[in-house]
Amino acid sequence: MDDVDDVKGADGTGGADGTGVAGGAGGGVDDVRRPSDHGPLAGFTVGVTAARRADELGALLQRRGAVVLHAPALRIVPLADDSELMAATKRIVEQAPDVVVATTAIGFRGWIEAAEGWGLGDGLLARLRGVELLARGPKVKGAVRAAGLTERWSPSSESMAEVLDRLLEQGVEGRRIAVQLHGEPLPGFVEALRQGGAEVVGVPVYRWLPPEDIGPVDRMLDAAVSRGVDALTFTSAPAAVSLLGRAEERGMLPELLAAFGHDVLPACVGPVTAVPLQARGVDTVQPERFRLGPLVQLLCRELPARARALPVAGYRLEIRGHAVLVDGELRAVPPAGMSLLRALARRPGWVVPRAELLRALPGTGRDEHAVETAMARLRTSLGAPKLIQTVVKRGYRLALDPATDAKYTDTDDTAGGAGGAGGAGG
Repeated sequence: MDDVDDVKGADGTGGADGTGVAGGAGGGVDDVRRPSDHGPLAGFTVGVTAARRADELGALLQRRGAVVLHAPALRIVPLADDSELMAATKRIVEQAPDVVVATTAIGFRGWIEAAEGWGLGDGLLARLRGVELLARGPKVKGAVRAAGLTERWSPSSESMAEVLDRLLEQGVEGRRIAVQLHGEPLPGFVEALRQGGAEVVGVPVYRWLPPEDIGPVDRMLDAAVSRGVDALTFTSAPAAVSLLGRAEERGMLPELLAAFGHDVLPACVGPVTAVPLQARGVDTVQPERFRLGPLVQLLCRELPARARALPVAGYRLEIRGHAVLVDGELRAVPPAGMSLLRALARRPGWVVPRAELLRALPGTGRDEHAVETAMARLRTSLGAPKLIQTVVKRGYRLALDPATDAKYTDTDDTAGGAGGAGGAGG
């Protein structure tokens, strides 16, 4: 399921972070939010694939300095329009189950509201009062009690695995168990109950479908494969499946997987969300607590740790996604300048020929004058022109501090460098 209340719901544990404003943003990847100050994520661009509570996640990221791109990978089918939910509700009203498992607060509330809209509310509540009602976590307990009901039991861990263990220990053979779903079948949960001999009634409180406007998702994919984002966040397995599926439809899946392998950090709110990515061989990062706040905190640690930091001309130069920190001061750099800087940083202290730098620039131009123009703008952006030295008739080099020069010039990364690390010119 997507995002939270329930960030848990997708991952078997946890609930929402509880910070920010609930609700979702429907904007596209064109919905770019700029950082207001210099925080731990300043200079980084983070993609948000969430359909719900994207505003909350985006605000948390922005507050820490990130630029946020939003492209909801899914949309929610309104409960009142969902014939599958109505059919499941009628089955429960007509024949009471032995157990009902409520998995998410927003889903449970929506179920009760939808049943009332169909004229089934009183009948559903009557049935739920007479069954063993299990609530996954405190948020779900709150929704259950707000409906005038009382749960029989709730796990302290907020884990669906603990709910499953309890049911299997009690024995489920011959029992009728209704399980509130949240956009996708619960991996392993329903299957384990059926293998134990239970009759399982799925209650699909909402379903995920592809977004009506696929344009923002396509632009997010373009940004990912071109390394225009530094991380993509996922708060539900269906969102990950949707993004990977769209990449495959466009013939971009190998490029996207390569980006995840090297330059774009896939950050998932929990292990179930990560399953579709891991099935494709993608290594993901996940917070210990499956909530939005810890997910953002994780990015605040991981992204700066991945940034290249070099001692150059007496300064500490830290290269981030779309900006540079020069002795801790944030400097915005144009895309062309970032391309040049990354090319120079791959062999710090070594001369990089103009022809190679030209190939690093966006576009397919052949005029090396474009390198000089972009280099001039880069130096201006950095605010310290001596960081990059011109080597007459040969190219440019980062003015790596002498004390660290040998560390970089003796590595395999220098193979193919033009002329070594010396010979700085004007």
